[in-house]
Amino acid sequence: MTQKVAVLGTGKIGEALLSGMIRAGWAPGDLLVTTRRSDRAAELRTRYGVEAVSNAEAAKAADTLILTVKPQDMAALLEELAPHVPADRLVISAAAGITTAFLQQRLADGTPVVRVMPNTPVLVDEGMSVISAGSHATEAHLARTEEIFNPVGKTLRVPESQQDAATALSGSGPAYFYYLVEAMTDAGILLGLPRAQAHDLIVQAAIGAAVMLRDSGEHPVKLREAVTSPAGTTISAIRELENHGVRAALLAALEAARDRSRELASGNG
Repeated sequence: MTQKVAVLGTGKIGEALLSGMIRAGWAPGDLLVTTRRSDRAAELRTRYGVEAVSNAEAAKAADTLILTVKPQDMAALLEELAPHVPADRLVISAAAGITTAFLQQRLADGTPVVRVMPNTPVLVDEGMSVISAGSHATEAHLARTEEIFNPVGKTLRVPESQQDAATALSGSGPAYFYYLVEAMTDAGILLGLPRAQAHDLIVQAAIGAAVMLRDSGEHPVKLREAVTSPAGTTISAIRELENHGVRAALLAALEAARDRSRELASGNG
């Protein structure tokens, strides 16, 4: 039997998932979307050939519901959905800090729930989506979640107790790299390069380094050592990074991100 999937609150992340599923072979007729604005609904219908419906209609018709609304809107959405979601529906949440317990408490008893923390590179099919099962989710539910998120990057299963750490590393991770690229571009300008050239140099260095990390299988220390000649330019730069406590700052920053994720998950937003 054909399985219908509904994306509720189809913003950037929701649209990325929708696009990825269609490229992976999902029929537009098996996909539903919900939005707040009629013009957005018309845009998605035109672009992807999918049907835009109300939240209640999506809950009644779809076998899998993907909730991509903002965390602060989740409680209101669940209140609207609860009367229409049978306990055999798979509910996937892609909202940061929303626990499976939060969802399960507001849905019919026994409803399978899966929590996913994607990051923004899903928009270019290079995302990482971290997946955790609720107490009623089975292997089949996790496999279906992976089937939906794999077209826009990679997936990783973790216990829900590790979601806050994963959010700090992966969910927020792209921002740290953008911050680093911004700082290195400014350094290039300080050294006399035009901004555009400095930007291109750093971005390509970042892409090349990431591909080498992914494809070589080498430890980052080994790759770094291959660039670090005795008494050379690289070791001089690394010494300054260590002198300024960059490694310690990164550790502290990720701990802060993890702690904030815990606060949001506990409702102390």
